[in-house]
This record gives sequence, structure tokens and C-alpha cells, in this order.
Amino acid sequence: MFSSLTRHFSDDAQWATLRTTAAFSGRALLSVAIALFLAFSFQLQSPMSSVTTVMIVANPTVGALVSKSVWRVIGTIIGASISVGLMAVFVQSPVLYFMGLSFTVGLACMAATFLRLFRAYAAVLTGYTIVIISAPAFDDPDGIFLSAMSRLSAVVVGIVTTAAVFMVTSPRRSDTLFVQIHALFRDTIGYIQAFHQGYTNVPAQDPDALPGSTFRSLPTNFHDSRAAMLARIGRLSDAVEYAATDNYDISVREREIRAGLARLSGIVASYHPHTITAADTEQDRAVHAEIVSMLQFLMDRTTGRTLESSWMEGCARIRHTRDLMIAQARGTHSPQSLLFLDDIQDLLGQIETALQDLSRRGSAGRRLRLQPYLEWPTALRNGARGMLITMSACLIWYVLHWTAAPTMMLYVVAAASLLSTLPSASRAAGLMAAGTALGVPAGLLCHTYLLPQVDGYPLLWLSLCIMLLPGIWLQFHPKFGVGGFGYGVFSTVMLQVNNPIHYYNDISLLNGWMALLMGCIMLVLSFRVILPPNHRLDAARLVTSLTRSLRRLALSGRRQGKEWLVWENLQLQKVLRLAMRLSFFARPAMIHEYIDAALATLSLGRLVERIRMIAASPEITGAQQVAIYDALDTFAELAHNPLLTAAGLRRAADMLCPPDAITLRPPAQVEAMACLEQAARIIQDIPGFLDQRGPLQWAEDYPAAHRPPLAAVRTESG
Repeated sequence: MFSSLTRHFSDDAQWATLRTTAAFSGRALLSVAIALFLAFSFQLQSPMSSVTTVMIVANPTVGALVSKSVWRVIGTIIGASISVGLMAVFVQSPVLYFMGLSFTVGLACMAATFLRLFRAYAAVLTGYTIVIISAPAFDDPDGIFLSAMSRLSAVVVGIVTTAAVFMVTSPRRSDTLFVQIHALFRDTIGYIQAFHQGYTNVPAQDPDALPGSTFRSLPTNFHDSRAAMLARIGRLSDAVEYAATDNYDISVREREIRAGLARLSGIVASYHPHTITAADTEQDRAVHAEIVSMLQFLMDRTTGRTLESSWMEGCARIRHTRDLMIAQARGTHSPQSLLFLDDIQDLLGQIETALQDLSRRGSAGRRLRLQPYLEWPTALRNGARGMLITMSACLIWYVLHWTAAPTMMLYVVAAASLLSTLPSASRAAGLMAAGTALGVPAGLLCHTYLLPQVDGYPLLWLSLCIMLLPGIWLQFHPKFGVGGFGYGVFSTVMLQVNNPIHYYNDISLLNGWMALLMGCIMLVLSFRVILPPNHRLDAARLVTSLTRSLRRLALSGRRQGKEWLVWENLQLQKVLRLAMRLSFFARPAMIHEYIDAALATLSLGRLVERIRMIAASPEITGAQQVAIYDALDTFAELAHNPLLTAAGLRRAADMLCPPDAITLRPPAQVEAMACLEQAARIIQDIPGFLDQRGPLQWAEDYPAAHRPPLAAVRTESG
């Protein structure tokens, strides 16, 4: 045992994690001490509400804490206003009041699903506050306003205390986040470099080989490393948004940095087997070698130097390589090589723009406003869960006249709202309920052995520290974080620490604990049994959304222009959610196929943009322009018959530039033909993904659900 502890403390990473967890726990418990002391000093009716607020608001990132606090106050004010309004309108009709309350909580759960990061807490607190204010006022409706003011006062005490403690004791340094951005940029460059290095010495590919076979010969962990990079970029983007709330250096460059990170995610996502051209000629291998050399230059220039001091040299080297690619493209008549060079030019442009966005203020990213993806089916399901569980708790109270039912209502509404902010509410519901249930024996021990010994405030705080510490500590564990959060937040509800403190009633305590356990059961039933998730259906909806967005882009009749990054980032959010849904029911190999196909839809969108740009070239004749737009119109059949769309693209490609006339055509016509050909090839690679009758669109018990994931769907006549 001693040797294992020695190894634990000698490991720098584990020691750093331990220090971070201990520091956060210390700050949280200090905030509890001050908030509870102030609540007693101000003679608030429910001092433990300030402790609950501390447990919800506390966050190791100061920016996140400040943001959560502000939005928590906003949600509390909205909830208090709605609570007073509902009580005033339905004071003589409890059933109508319960219906109005359930509907409001359902809307709050929907909003919590839609809103990102700290904004979701406004929706969480809206529903939560209505219950906690209304429950004590049922016996005395005239006291609803005083109850609302008391609740708001307790929340403000907890928020201000926590914010003050964390801001004073936590160093807020922008250079730490800039170091992470610098490291992420270098890691992305290294990721791309490793890929191109694998192509520089690839032997000539067999013309009959499957598309992307060279890509699939790369290491098997390629998909895992790509997923890890995308997840890392997403986390850093969230950290930037948090830090912008209390750090001036980050706030003035927030849009540029987030745009640069979005471009990095687009670069990483562009590497999949349906678009990368194999190195089948000496010319292509030389291009890969030049890319490797340019990327190595970026790695060397950013070693030991900030991006701000090296971006000009880096951009100049990128432009030099891009000029070489343009010159080489002018001298080639191979459609495959021309398209490959065009892909490389696009890649270089993305790297250059991303480097500028991450390095300086006022870059192109400042004019972009990235949009979050709103997943309506999930939001509606969470809203229905919130309405169902609230109405059930209200009816139990109304029918049984259970004195502890308000505690159950408080728990189910708060837990349902908090779960709605998570990517998979049903999966987290069990952990949340388990963490809350563990608070019951902890509360029993606290009331039996700790609180009876209390003869002053220091011992009361020490007792709370002993009870809350396990929940605070477990929040840093990836596997038990949700359970630890549930334990830490709701264990404060299990303690009858009022103002003034009175003798503890065992019957009242047992009654309250039974209400919380009943709430845990209702939570699991609502989220996992009555309205369970259907991850396959959710994944199918995301695939349909990707196909629909691609179809809409092709038929829009206009280029996205500067808004292209917004469209790409929106689709990439769908891809990341698709990967999460697939992980619940699909095999790893199948997940890789579907994610590659999903990323191929982004490449198809990029090809559509490129085709529209080429169509405006003076080298494209009027008849050829009509043929291009007619080919794009065939995207109307993309979800019904993808192969028909592919055939339309190939017809347009043959019309633009027949194979026997390639050397006689202008470069723009050859490039347009190559883009149309590649778009057709991508669609032919993934027809089962795009088709609305693909295997993912069927329930698991249908034979059609077990077809090859990306194979074409056979028609009745076929």
C-alpha cells in the first residue's frame, strides 16, 4: 500500500490532478462557510439554500463560475416572477396550477437543452425556483412574495460569496489559455504532418483499388486520434467562451479565437478516406513532401515562440507553398491531380486563416458568428420528461396530502432541469439518482453523530464539510462526476439546518428522506423507462439532418461565402453528436464508417461551394454553366435516390470536359469536371448513409437495418 501511494505522489500528472481537486474542494468549502454564516447573520428563513447555491455554482474555472452565477441570478428572478404570477392566477385551482407549473418546467427543460454552457443555468433555475418558492406558500398564498424575496436573497448570498472566494483565491491568467491554444495549433499541425508523411513514400496505387484504400492502410488508431483532437478543440472553445467573461485579453479576441479553433476542427475533419487522393504519381508524392516541409517550418517557427510573434513568417511560408501549388496546377491536365492540388490549396488557406485568427485581433474571424446546433427532438423529449415528472409529483402531493411531497417536487424539478443540460440525460439520470440516494445514509450519519455535537457555528461548518467533501471530490472523476454533483447539491436538502436551529425531528427527517428516495425512483422511471432514449433513432435523425443541410446548400442558388465556416461548424456539431449516439449501440468499426461518411458530407458541401465559384469563371460558357446548375439541381433527389444525383453529376462532368478532350480544355473546365467527378464518387461511396431508407433509418429488429452501413439501397425493381 505504501509503495502504491509513493507511485501516486511521484506521478506528476496525478499529483497535479490531486492538487487541483484539493484546491477546488477547499475553495468550495470556504464558500459554504461564509455563505451559511451570512445567511444566519441576515436572518434568512432558509439558510441552507445559500449552501445549495454554492454547490451548484462552484466551478474550477473562474470565468465559468462568474457566468453561471450571473445566469443563475437571471433564472432565479425569472422563476420568482413566474411563481408569483402562477400563484396569483391559479390560487383557487390547484389542478390548473399544477398543469401550469408542469408546462413551465417542461419549457425550462427544453430551454436548458438548447442553451449552451452557463446560459443553460438560467433555464434550470427558472423551473427550480418556481417550486422552491411556491411550495411553502401553499399554506399561505399571501406570503408568496416574501417567500420569493427570501429565496432570491439566499441565492444572491451564495452567488456573491462563491464568486468572491474563487476570484480572490484563483489566479486568472490569460497566458495559460494562450499556451493551450499554442499547443493545440502545434498538435494539429503535427497531426496533418504525420498523415502527409505517410503518403510521401507510398508506392503507386493499383488503378483498380477501392477509393481510399491507401487511407485505410494508415494506423488503426487514426480514427481515435481524430476523435480525440476534435473533442479537445471543442473543450478549448468552451474554455475560451468561459474565460471571456472575466478576462479582458480573451474577451477582446473571443470571436477570432473561436473562429480559428473552428477552422482547426474543419481541417482535422477533412481527413477521411472519401476525399483524400492517393499518391499514385511522382508529382503527387512531391506535393506531399512539400506539404511536410511547410508544416515542419511551422513547427520549427512556433517552438519556444508565441503564435503572435511567428504568424507573419508562418503565413509567408504558407503563401509560398500555395503559389507553388497554383503554378503546378496550371501545368497539369490530370483531373485527379488538379483536384488534389485544389484540395491542398484549400487546406493551406484554412491553415493560414486559422493561424491569423489565433494570433491577432481583427482577423477575418471577427466578422463571423458561430451558431449552436439546436437538437429539437432531444429538447422536446426532455421537455416532456420534465412535464411528466412534475405533474406526477404534484398529483402525488394533491392526492395523498403527503407533507414531504414538496421536498420530492423540489428534487425532481431541479434534477430534471439539471439533467437536461447534459448530452445524454437518460444515461446521467441513474448516476444523479444514485448520488442523491447515497446522501440519505450520509444525512442519517450526520444527524446521528455530527449535528448533535454542534454547540457553535465552527462545529456546524465542520459537520457540513465532512458530509459535502465526498460529493465535491467526486465531481472531478469522469465516471462518477454526475453522481458526485447530485450528492453534493442535494445532500444539503437532507439536512434540517434552519434559522433558528431547533431540535431535529426524526419523523420529519425520515419523511423527507423517503420523499427524496421516491424522487430518485421517479427520475429514473421518467428518463429511462417511461420516456427512454432511442439512440438509433437520434442517430438517424442526425444523419437525415446532415443530408437535408447538404441538399439545401446545393439548391440554395447562392454561395455561402464568408458564412461557409458557420455552415461547416454547424454540421460538425452534428457529426460529434452522431459519434456520441452511435457509441451507445454500434460497434467501433461501424462507428468509424458512419463518421467517415458524415465527414464526407462536409466535403461534399465544400465541393458544392467550389463548383459554384468555378461556374462564375469567364472560362465557363453559358451552356456549361447551365449544365453545372442542372447537376446541382439533382441534389433534390439526394435523400431518395443518391445514385441518381451521382449520375447527374457525372453527366455534367462529361459535358464540361470529355475524357478525350482534357488537354484541349481551359483549366477551369477541367477543374469543374474534376469537382463534379469527385462529388459523384463520394456519393457513390456512401449512398446508404445519404438515402432516407438506409440501414440506420430502420429499427434494430428490421432485416433492412443489418445491411452494410454505406451500401446502396436496392429498389423494388432492382
